[in-house]
Amino acid sequence: MNILILAAGYATRLYPLTETQPKPLLNVAGKPMIEWVIDNLAPIPDIHRVFIVTNKKFFNAFSSWAEEYQKKQPKLSFTIVNDGSTSDADKLGAIGDIHYVLHHENIIGEDLLVVAGDNLFSEPIHAFAEAAKANPVTLALYDVGDLEAIKKYNNVKMDLEGRISHFEEKPLSPTSTLTGIALYYYRAEVLPLVDTYLAEGNNPDQPGRLIQWLYPRVAVHTWTVPGTWFDIGSKETLVEANKVFEVFL
Repeated sequence: MNILILAAGYATRLYPLTETQPKPLLNVAGKPMIEWVIDNLAPIPDIHRVFIVTNKKFFNAFSSWAEEYQKKQPKLSFTIVNDGSTSDADKLGAIGDIHYVLHHENIIGEDLLVVAGDNLFSEPIHAFAEAAKANPVTLALYDVGDLEAIKKYNNVKMDLEGRISHFEEKPLSPTSTLTGIALYYYRAEVLPLVDTYLAEGNNPDQPGRLIQWLYPRVAVHTWTVPGTWFDIGSKETLVEANKVFEVFL
């Protein structure tokens, strides 16, 4: 299996912090947030390669970081992929980037774990990959613990076998506190459906939209993330994450 880390955004809500540095390379509790992501994925036993898709503006920054980080994770192989975009105006979008990497790197024939580079986990999540191999698609869930808070995310319902039966972005009347986060596992046989999704003219941004389109077509199973999860989307959440993740160093 391969890992694809989505890191091609411009994070304008974090300006000026991200004007000259990509968001996933900002420090959280003493290390770049992308290292929190990879350190917790590294125990997965059968990783072929880690792809990090970024844009033209930050390609060199990620390349320099990867050269140093490789020394900490010598068992992992990294490829930094430049999607060619230069600003929000010409970005490919998260699903567009998945499509680009699949074809540019010719990896459509292998299982793919996709994760956003600004999603932080406090605990190793190798069990996610192990569980996901049995299913066509698996979406990681997190319990935000509050029906008001979940209105900012998406709301997921499952059947008795743990398959998604309902997926709604930014629900007005949520009935549970479980939300799908930007951690996905796609078995190889499902990946051609990314082509179909885009060919139909669907929105190429926000990776959750692909799940919303997929679940009526294929079985999308779920797996609940242990520990603490953070999605860094603002200066406020960055400050909060620094405080929370200090205890996990």
